[in-house]
Amino acid sequence: MIDPEPLQPELGLAFPQVAGAELPLLPARMLNEFVYCPRLAYLEWVQGEWADNADTTEGRFAHRVADRPGGALPPAEDTEPDSTIHARSVTLSSEPLGIIAKLDLVEGESGTVRPVDYKHGHRPHVEQSAYLPERVQVGAQVLLLQAHGYTCDEGILYFVEGRERVPVVLDDELRAAVASAANGLRLMAASGHVPPPLEDSPKCVRCSLVGICLPDEVAWLRAGRIEPRPLAVARAEALPFVVQENGARIGKDGDTLEVSVEGTKVATGRLAEVSQVAIYGNAYLTTPALHELMRREIPVSWYSYGGWFVGHTVGLGHHNAELRAHQWRGSFDAAFCLRVARGVVSAKIRNGRTLLRRNWRAAGPPDEVLAALDGDRANAEAARDLPTLLGVEGLAARRYFAAFAQCFAEDAAGVRRFDWEGRNRRPPTDPINALLSFTYAMLVRVWTVQLSAVGLDAYRGFYHQPRYGRPALALDMMEPFRPLVADSAVLLAINNGEVKGGDFIARGGAVALTSAGRHAIIATFERRLDQEITHPVFGYRVSYRRLFEVQARLFGRFLAGEIPEFPHITPR
Repeated sequence: MIDPEPLQPELGLAFPQVAGAELPLLPARMLNEFVYCPRLAYLEWVQGEWADNADTTEGRFAHRVADRPGGALPPAEDTEPDSTIHARSVTLSSEPLGIIAKLDLVEGESGTVRPVDYKHGHRPHVEQSAYLPERVQVGAQVLLLQAHGYTCDEGILYFVEGRERVPVVLDDELRAAVASAANGLRLMAASGHVPPPLEDSPKCVRCSLVGICLPDEVAWLRAGRIEPRPLAVARAEALPFVVQENGARIGKDGDTLEVSVEGTKVATGRLAEVSQVAIYGNAYLTTPALHELMRREIPVSWYSYGGWFVGHTVGLGHHNAELRAHQWRGSFDAAFCLRVARGVVSAKIRNGRTLLRRNWRAAGPPDEVLAALDGDRANAEAARDLPTLLGVEGLAARRYFAAFAQCFAEDAAGVRRFDWEGRNRRPPTDPINALLSFTYAMLVRVWTVQLSAVGLDAYRGFYHQPRYGRPALALDMMEPFRPLVADSAVLLAINNGEVKGGDFIARGGAVALTSAGRHAIIATFERRLDQEITHPVFGYRVSYRRLFEVQARLFGRFLAGEIPEFPHITPR
């Protein structure tokens, strides 16, 4: 941890009380975060963001004893001069101070008490043997004990790994730092504006919220001064847990999901390795399993047996109402909606052009169709209203799908494995359209879950207008990725022979995937999500799965006005 710049001197002004408003008590831990990084405190306290990393996990482990209540903290007036106090996990608050804290340990003897705050790791070799954020947190705990009538003039920072105790004396300087942090945090929260990210700061490297804050990415998009470090692109180890067997039962045994069919266990998955659960057809979840998934914020997506996305189940959902307010405010601005929609359609056309150029298998070059798509993209960027833009997108889609067949491989006899006469749906009438509809449904699910996870409303869009039951924003965000992920997965599955003619069933003029066919295309689709690309804006390597989260968070920054333009992904 790097010691932050010294706080400016406190002006001594009382915090302005807001008439009719109930101001929440400030957690002492948030004072620590505010002094360390105001943006971090805003994201955690105001917007309800949280993410774990190695440091936070080690910190919880270090607190495992202190978090278990034990001992008793008698009222100050009942404290005997010769008594010994040892009380763990004590919560104290003060309305005059406006602060609340859970004290890891309160120890005392001879009528004097001290708060002990546990920290993982070793004592830093700096002045006063502790950084200012930690001393401010302990200083707030000392003030709380004083407010409750205890004799207390210092606290202790206990570094678990080094087993060292560092005293923190509440002198005038620390008292002023606590007051400055409390006033600053309240004013920042009341402003409704997230502070700018730190620029090129070494603090960001170890911050658990770096993938949410995106400090380098935001700074680059705002000013272009600092090349982004690959901080936010750690590989996600958790993967979707897909169940498609009719009548399957999904239950919980400890920290494991178990799938059984007619009483026989057929599959298991550790909850720690599950990012979401996708259920096709009539499989069902037990109540204990659903409760555990919601507690862990693992969403459950529901599909019809044929692959139609029905919806998803989550726990309490994201707490960031401020982000949704920005989203809804922008969605009622026609000019803003058109601005967003132009970017969506332009990126989709550009990426469709890229897929055709990369996968073209016909004898002649695709120059004519590529040039036509270039014209469609220019028309999309110049469209003056949404109806015109819809017309441009429709024309570009017809060109694209007319050329799509030229990307299919042929067998030794020069015959393509599947016939293709163009895009159709509801219901699809040939195997390729069945595959496209199925992968589009999966892509809607991925984006719906991702947008909900970052705090956006998946059902309020900008290009796709709200309609009952339709995740309009998910459809907006997935448009540029249809060619890159869904269409590409279909081409891979067909050209590599991963799906065959026997993987489809035709009934009543409609074609659908069999269980084996669904299994094959799901595997191809998930493999495509795990494929890494070089980010066309930031230059680092990132998988599509992780890229979706980065894009969703950057879209939130765009809605909040932090970045001037939203960077669409358009690989070369």
